[in-house]
Amino acid sequence: MLKGLGNLGDMAGMMKKAQQMQKQMEQMQNELHNLMVTGESGAGLVKATCSAKGELKGLDIDPSIFQPDEKEVVEDLILAAIKDAQAKASQKAQDEMTRITESLGLPADMKLPF
Repeated sequence: MLKGLGNLGDMAGMMKKAQQMQKQMEQMQNELHNLMVTGESGAGLVKATCSAKGELKGLDIDPSIFQPDEKEVVEDLILAAIKDAQAKASQKAQDEMTRITESLGLPADMKLPF
């Protein structure tokens, strides 16, 4: 295609790959808002749902934990469920990033600034 132009042929290929990666990254960013993960605490008594971007979307609390003298326990369970959901969201986002980099033939552990 660009035969005889030395490394310019490689440069054109790299530019094409970069554009493809940018498009896939934009698509992934949009998809991360719709991918949901659920974190749990207290053996499932408290469940927090987050988008893969880490945005809290829902909270489900089993009514059996509402004992007035256990307010601090309930607060701790809620916080633990939210943290669990956010950790899962972060992992899901990283998994998606790895999938994209591998599909482009880049090293799986390559850190991108996105």
